Amino acid sequence: MSIDAVGIVAIGRNEGERLVACMESLGPLAAAAVYVDSGSSDGSVDAARARGLTVVELDLGTPFTAARARNAGFETLRAARPHIRFVQFVDGDCRIVPGWIEAAAAFLARHEDVAAVAGRRREVLPDASPYNALCDEEWNTPVGDALAVGGDCMMRAEAFRSVGGYAPDLIAGEEPELCARLRAKGWRIRRLDAEMTLHDAAMTRFAQWWRRTKRGGHAYAEVAARHAGSPVAIWRREERRALVWGAGLPVVALAGSVLAHPAFAIVLAAYPLQVARLWRRGSGSARARLRRAVFFTLAKFPEAQGALRYRAGRLVRRRVGLIEYK
Repeated sequence: MSIDAVGIVAIGRNEGERLVACMESLGPLAAAAVYVDSGSSDGSVDAARARGLTVVELDLGTPFTAARARNAGFETLRAARPHIRFVQFVDGDCRIVPGWIEAAAAFLARHEDVAAVAGRRREVLPDASPYNALCDEEWNTPVGDALAVGGDCMMRAEAFRSVGGYAPDLIAGEEPELCARLRAKGWRIRRLDAEMTLHDAAMTRFAQWWRRTKRGGHAYAEVAARHAGSPVAIWRREERRALVWGAGLPVVALAGSVLAHPAFAIVLAAYPLQVARLWRRGSGSARARLRRAVFFTLAKFPEAQGALRYRAGRLVRRRVGLIEYK
């Protein structure tokens, strides 16, 4: 497989040195790369041009989303190099691991029914904070056929075009939503047993984790609503879980305690019991299992907040979103 069949689309907004590291990881492929910038003010555009990347600056008049940026990069790449068969999407806070491009392109060339492949995405500093560690564990999905890939992946250009690319107005969750449409068309998604990218989450504060998780809840609700009743339906169960654990149980406990009897507060015992259940079922060290159990349970609160915020926006016929995707 000739590397000439591959193009790169990188996206970012005020990534600073992380974007520089991303671009430098491209090596000779920088000449076949498009960088899409979403209103950076840190010199990202100049840095990309200085390294030979084609730059697309998104119109500030339309809300920024990662999906919109990736679509714009794909169209620019296709116009400049119409022979491109495969496109590697990469976020500006990630570095591509040497050998990944060749391995992914070779796999897609051998498997014509596969639309997208991803490998192992790792955190650069997983031990810097519990939030970075959680991200690193989140990226470690099973090898083999998959339901979806994340922001870093190699996509077959033909497949991408066949479903119209990413939904540009989705604030989050655009990758699983796209993959659901691809699978509905008969394409396969694959996770390879190969190192792919190094990600720098740089999450050191609880507020960052909460905001990121709230975006996830927003994505559950929006994608579930968009595909309600269709064969592509996804994330209805995830939204329900978030609403039950993050909103339903606290409301029942509070309302029952006020209107009926204080003993209704016993409902809240479900949370430590859930933590204990998840801790026992987990794998790895006791510390890692406890961290996952606590944060998985705690995550239902920001997820419910994000889902309810989206649902409230629908009721007043406008989108209540988390505009920035970073």
